[in-house]
Amino acid sequence: MKMNITEFTIAKADSGPYGIAAAKDGNVWFTQYKANQIGCINKNGEIREYAVPTPDAKLMCLTVSSSGDIWFTENAANKIGRLTTAGDFTEYALPHPDSEPYGITEGPNGDIWFTQMKGGRIGRLTADGTIYEYDLPNKESYPAFITMGSDNALWFTENQNNAIGKITDIGEVTEYPILTPASGPVGITNGPDNAVWFVEIIGNKIGRITIDGEITEYDIPTLNSRPHAITAGENDDMWFTEWGANKIGQISIMDGSMNEYDIPTSIAEPHGITCNENGEIWFALECNKIGFISKNL
Repeated sequence: MKMNITEFTIAKADSGPYGIAAAKDGNVWFTQYKANQIGCINKNGEIREYAVPTPDAKLMCLTVSSSGDIWFTENAANKIGRLTTAGDFTEYALPHPDSEPYGITEGPNGDIWFTQMKGGRIGRLTADGTIYEYDLPNKESYPAFITMGSDNALWFTENQNNAIGKITDIGEVTEYPILTPASGPVGITNGPDNAVWFVEIIGNKIGRITIDGEITEYDIPTLNSRPHAITAGENDDMWFTEWGANKIGQISIMDGSMNEYDIPTSIAEPHGITCNENGEIWFALECNKIGFISKNL
């Protein structure tokens, strides 16, 4: 299999692309936390940009909902944002000040779930704009990414608590300690094997947790690779960014074997990663580019 990596440069210098998510129509959406914009790129590399109403919001993660809306976290503005494909914005202020919303995903009934790194809370935003908050046992747990698992629960990483958390739609929280001490879990996503996969930015490992809470860990070949985000591919594999190693990693869910691919631009600072319906991999590079991987036999 030949691996082709293409990079598309964003017009505005130093825009800070960070979170990224693929939509069903083939477009890929991403945050620009320095430019305070949401971007949309197609396969040809054509980019549209939308300025967020609140200045200096520090846009972090985003997700595309089943209805096609783009939801994102405004880490500095303490808001959850919504962007329609028509370009209309709605912003929802969070109840607690300076809660630093970060990870975001859609839940089983269309509610939007998100993490609050400050204060150790998980938030839920309903269709009518109501926000519910659920306190975690450790207020210093620093919840990061969040995803919906095959069990319809929401799974999230607790970066400073060295644990994977699970919350049901009625707010019941369960925590599962990670085997490696001080592993620093960050990215998390649902896998094609009905398990949840995550990365350990300090532990230098890829983790897998079943819905019953059984954890398996896999060492990344490159030392100090600092994995950041992870997504499911199309062929029983998971793809992840290696912020420290300047690589994109691939792990088989069948046997844990890994491949790593160098990013053409040096010190590209890869962050978010996503896979579209064609199995193509897209990732955000803080060096002001969007990366694209196509696979040709």
